[in-house]
Amino acid sequence: MVSSRRPLHAPWVDPRVEFVAIDFLAPVEEIIAQLKPICAPVTHAYFASYVHDDDFHILGDKEVPQFRNSMDVVDTVCPVLQRVSLQTGGKYYGVHLGPVKVPLDESFPQYDDQGYNFYYNQEDYLREVQTRRRCWSYNVIRPSAINGYAPHANGMSEALTVAIYMLICRELAQPATFLGNEYFWNSIDDNSYAPSFGGSDGLGFDAGPLQGPGAPEPNFETAKRQAKTLRKEIDMLEWAKDKQEVWDSGKAEACSWGTWGFFDGATGKPRLTFSSINRQGSMTFRSFENARVLPSHKALTGRK
Repeated sequence: MVSSRRPLHAPWVDPRVEFVAIDFLAPVEEIIAQLKPICAPVTHAYFASYVHDDDFHILGDKEVPQFRNSMDVVDTVCPVLQRVSLQTGGKYYGVHLGPVKVPLDESFPQYDDQGYNFYYNQEDYLREVQTRRRCWSYNVIRPSAINGYAPHANGMSEALTVAIYMLICRELAQPATFLGNEYFWNSIDDNSYAPSFGGSDGLGFDAGPLQGPGAPEPNFETAKRQAKTLRKEIDMLEWAKDKQEVWDSGKAEACSWGTWGFFDGATGKPRLTFSSINRQGSMTFRSFENARVLPSHKALTGRK
């Protein structure tokens, strides 16, 4: 059984999969009434819901109650439950709130987060619910940035945002200038394509090649060297305000799917957030091309 708050973008082809639209911020009793008739045989539950806000200090306002509701429901309507998997992410280590020790490691204990790290609340409640019946186990996975396909807009989409930015620059006959800061340009980061067990791929991700071959070396004027606060050469929120009329590639609405505020933070950060887990992965745009969200490589270049 698969659930999300909004309807599916496309129907499931696999007949074994049943979709139910559920808002886990609704009253628990209502959710139980919807799921109880179909969840009796469920043995494994995977929680990967996330409601993004560029103000990191209020993320917990929705993340915590929706997870608590989901766990109360799952523990009630799944009598033969065996395992629960909670997907967290790099924010577990506090990378969104301030400097952290790198490389990030799964052995790091919870720190004094002043109540802002919602993943701690989720993990603690997962353990609490598990002790009620002690008949199922759990695991927590912590992938870093996930560059993969999504059929619609979401709060954090690095791959699609980069693609939209570069395609608009191409249409305007302007160089796709690196939009972050000099420190991040000369640093390495990590990403995941398909998270499994714990992770990021652990492979060095260099921001430089994002511009593509032959692109000029960026000339940093406002975001030189390393700073103590967020700094970027280009404010992407401002840059993107008048670009819809330029966008004529792929889906018309895809231009509004760019997560410009998130990307400002991702490339303008003044510190490293590198993880130590060694999982193999890659950054890809092919799935967006196949879904006709982005134009194909062949359409852009004339080559296969």
